[in-house]
Amino acid sequence: MEQKPVTIYTTPTCHFCQMSKELFKANGIAYTEYNVAADAEKRNEMIERSGQRGVPVIYVGDEMIIGFEKNRLESLLGIGQAAPAAPTA
Repeated sequence: MEQKPVTIYTTPTCHFCQMSKELFKANGIAYTEYNVAADAEKRNEMIERSGQRGVPVIYVGDEMIIGFEKNRLESLLGIGQAAPAAPTA
């Protein structure tokens, strides 16, 4: 299964942003990160796309997640506990 593109809007002091990135790294998930504290253009893009000013704002393909929703991220990415069980032979 091809991985959907993952984009995360973050700030350096955001604990939930860090947790999200650690989940991606632990599972080999490639992602694009935008630091909205330093990049006003990306901050405005995040607000326009999501209607949110808080971070993290995460997109998995076209699916938007506000905050760190581990189960939903795992489900959308096909990883962790939410991943479908492998068939037994």
